Amino acid sequence: MLRTTWTTRLFSLLGMFAGVTAAQTAAQPDSMLLDAQLDYGTFRGAYSTEYNITYWTTLPFAAPPVGENRFRAPLPVLPVNSSLSSPYNCSRPFPMCPQRENSGDEDCLYMGIYGRPWTLVNNNETRPLRPVVVTFFGGGFIRGSAALGLPPSAYPTLNVTNENNDLLFVYPNYRTNVFGFLSGREVGADPHSDTNAGLLDQKAALQWVQKHIRAFGGDPDNVSIWGQSAGGGSVVAQVVAAAAAKETCPLFHRAMASSPYWPKTYRYDAPESQKIYDDLVERVGCRIANDTLACLKAVDVQTLRTASLAMTADRDATATSSYVWAPVLDDAFLTQSLSSLVEKQGSGVLSSAFATYNTHEGENFVPTWLFPKNSNSSDSDDDNEFQTWLVRYLPDLTADDVAQVNRLYPSTGDVVGKGDESYAAYSTGNPFGRAGLVYRDVTLSCPAYWMTGLTKKNSSSWMAEYSIAPAKHASDTYWWNTVNKAQKTDPEHYHGYAGAIASFFATVYLTAHQDVRGL
Repeated sequence: MLRTTWTTRLFSLLGMFAGVTAAQTAAQPDSMLLDAQLDYGTFRGAYSTEYNITYWTTLPFAAPPVGENRFRAPLPVLPVNSSLSSPYNCSRPFPMCPQRENSGDEDCLYMGIYGRPWTLVNNNETRPLRPVVVTFFGGGFIRGSAALGLPPSAYPTLNVTNENNDLLFVYPNYRTNVFGFLSGREVGADPHSDTNAGLLDQKAALQWVQKHIRAFGGDPDNVSIWGQSAGGGSVVAQVVAAAAAKETCPLFHRAMASSPYWPKTYRYDAPESQKIYDDLVERVGCRIANDTLACLKAVDVQTLRTASLAMTADRDATATSSYVWAPVLDDAFLTQSLSSLVEKQGSGVLSSAFATYNTHEGENFVPTWLFPKNSNSSDSDDDNEFQTWLVRYLPDLTADDVAQVNRLYPSTGDVVGKGDESYAAYSTGNPFGRAGLVYRDVTLSCPAYWMTGLTKKNSSSWMAEYSIAPAKHASDTYWWNTVNKAQKTDPEHYHGYAGAIASFFATVYLTAHQDVRGL
């Protein structure tokens, strides 16, 4: 795969904004929109003078997925008890979905929204509608939350300039781990359950955006989706689902996937998926039940959560470099694999696409026992450890496949060419770095690259590699996700990265397919 580093040239290519500016401290204008009137309630947000944004942090977008609706696609949102005189308070935090030890709540299908103040002008005529960015959080499909604090996630992307950067960010929650990604024959056969429930939460949020975002100043005809890691994998999933369905009017128009985590996708009823279902049933005491799925729906949250965590830990211990819970292929939503769609002509649905990966991010996912034990370890010892990991990670490889992997990722020599010190970890005799390259390409960089091909004819797409040391998984978020000193001490990289991202979301692309590889 060809590659490029992040520079201001990339920033210029995508359409440079003006220089960085700090958040403006301002008094709240009287004409500012804080109350949004929807068909199921009136929702009041808040204004931050420190960050010059309006925000709503507790917007319900679907009914609580509880009881019989556990493991089910989200149902329509319920009316809330609010009115013009007594609006629903949307400046409170909402819970994460169940995960980790005792955190989270099944009533978790809420979203947060923030952007620059949207004010009334010219005799109550509103300003033009703004581009919308729907962002999915990461966490390996096993954890994570969209709860917004101040400053909110990705605020540096909004704040890279105050000129022509009037974006509206939407952060929906979605179910993770067993609550969002349980599969198996029983789930597929049940009319009140759905595989890929977490991805369907995301789709419900996108449908909500199409119906309601105008009330917040957002343009439903100018929607981008974005995510990093499993959030990027979520972007891939939504693009694949739309492309497989050949949607002529998709719920989004642009897609950006930052280091998309896209693990092996089995069918929901494949032996690998069924084994996970059966293991869960055994762990929570539902094996002898006449209806094991009904039993799983009746089990208390903590029991399911404990079993889910234990299954994840057991999978980590086997060194398969893959988490338990992940998207699966099914007959309703994710009906085709990413690789099969790439091979087809005319399957694009995006007006533009942008994807990135990081040079050394595969190392975050491969086991540490692949480190060379000492300076006296032989090449054959190192190679044997790599082969052991490879067949655990990709057990379906044939002997010819393994030989091809060894040719492309050799045990000796420089696998990426000369003259680039950033690749030193992948040089001769390092099974850890070697495995990291394989993992990166299979699970992160190639899915990123393939997604950029799912654009409409004569549309735009870009692919880039982030190689600023240490270039590990998620290290690029330093520039665009949180407020830190880099925005002032290293404005060139900040402009280049956060500015390019903001430019992608704010610009309408009408040019032919292009990329930034090889700059």
